[in-house]
Amino acid sequence: MRIPSPISRRAPRALLATFAFAGAVATPAVALAAPRPQPSRSPISVTGSLVQLDGASGCVVDRSARPRARRGCAPVRALSGPGPFLGSNAIAVSPDGRNVYVAASDSDAIAIFTRNARTGRLTQRSGSAGCIAARGASGCTSARGLDGPNSLAVSADGRNVYATSLKSDAVVALRRNGSTGALSQLPGVAGCIAGRVPVADCATGRGIAGPDVVTVSPDGKNVYVGSFTGNALAVFARDASAGALTQPADASGCLVNAATDGCTTVLALGAPEGMAISGDGDNVYVATALSNALLVLTRNASTGALTQAADGTGCIVNAALAGCTTGLWLGGANAVAVSPDDGDVYVTSLTSNSLTSFTRAAGSGTLTQQSGTSACVIYVLAVGCSLGRALSEPEGLAVAPDGATVYAAAFGSGALDVFDRAAGSGALMQKPRRTGCMTSGPIPDCTPARALRGVSSIALSPDGEHVYAAAFRSDAVAVFKRVTKAMTRARGTR
Repeated sequence: MRIPSPISRRAPRALLATFAFAGAVATPAVALAAPRPQPSRSPISVTGSLVQLDGASGCVVDRSARPRARRGCAPVRALSGPGPFLGSNAIAVSPDGRNVYVAASDSDAIAIFTRNARTGRLTQRSGSAGCIAARGASGCTSARGLDGPNSLAVSADGRNVYATSLKSDAVVALRRNGSTGALSQLPGVAGCIAGRVPVADCATGRGIAGPDVVTVSPDGKNVYVGSFTGNALAVFARDASAGALTQPADASGCLVNAATDGCTTVLALGAPEGMAISGDGDNVYVATALSNALLVLTRNASTGALTQAADGTGCIVNAALAGCTTGLWLGGANAVAVSPDDGDVYVTSLTSNSLTSFTRAAGSGTLTQQSGTSACVIYVLAVGCSLGRALSEPEGLAVAPDGATVYAAAFGSGALDVFDRAAGSGALMQKPRRTGCMTSGPIPDCTPARALRGVSSIALSPDGEHVYAAAFRSDAVAVFKRVTKAMTRARGTR
């Protein structure tokens, strides 16, 4: 039986109302005059711009999707509902660049794709090597606790994939075959850790209730899981050889928003939905949708334990909260990304319709929101911020490996927004006109693209050559070539 909320296709508006009621900044009701439509022609692309691959190479779509959605895309299995509304980290590329993994919530599966390093094209292996699913559906490898997967992460050594499953209230641990990319669940209770509701043959963990995001530390020693409905963050030690997870028995094993036995209490941890770890491994940054906040946590490299500073630097909030610093445009804070040089942190916020920028201090990892129009990019009403086009209900977020470009997935607009990142300052500016956004809808001054309805998650290949986007309403993954040479004429995207 499928649970219609919170990951059904009607969920976004209901959750949007919830965020607004909780004190988030509501989506502006006033619209500016729309720019005049531009002629449909191939754009002149600049570095960081996107060009969708031609024909069926440009997108893969679940074979059960509606005919209109399947048009022009390669049909695949176990890709229904990829990147649900609660799941802005539903797609990942393996560190070696050979595979792309997608959490497909409606298929109760993780779809597995082989990536062509030269062209970026995705293909799916036949049989069980092409996917892993609850109860082995769609001819996939069978897995426990994989009902409604919504987020995943690949370890830096490429040996393991970890996934959160919203309907199972579980974290699933998988072993990755480095040659084929196929996934298999770790044996016994090592294969999954469940929270509120017991799952057969799974271990029991704390701080796992409605898990929404998972990440692995750069050194591979720890895995962290944020639980949206549980207002909690679970901490696990990772075994480097097998990939099994162990939760500390003391209070360092979980962080919570309100006092709970056996966990550490921190500020502004209401509904964690986004998480990123600095490249040096010293800090974990968490975006919380109901607290409208960005948390700054210090990580102990030896134990993996997380602590929050008590001097106000441990959290940045949208409205004044004792013990936190007040920031701007963090209503419904969602995805988090850290720049490759560790100099900046970026956050998408759903009800603020915003992308905010923070400067990271070397050594301490504390954050300072940038000033003036560099502090934020806003859709429609850009008071004191720069204007963002096609940035309605931003979800996913990614920074290119070269640090030159930032990409945001706008669930409501069905768009990928492209931003130049200034060297030195880290400030963002959306690329001009058609190079600044790729969209599935008729949005002026954006480049038309396929399979982007309800886009929520973005991943880049390690070489920075390709961008992959999971789109919930399209039941698809869109594939783009990233332009790495300035002023190169792009191929058509139709």
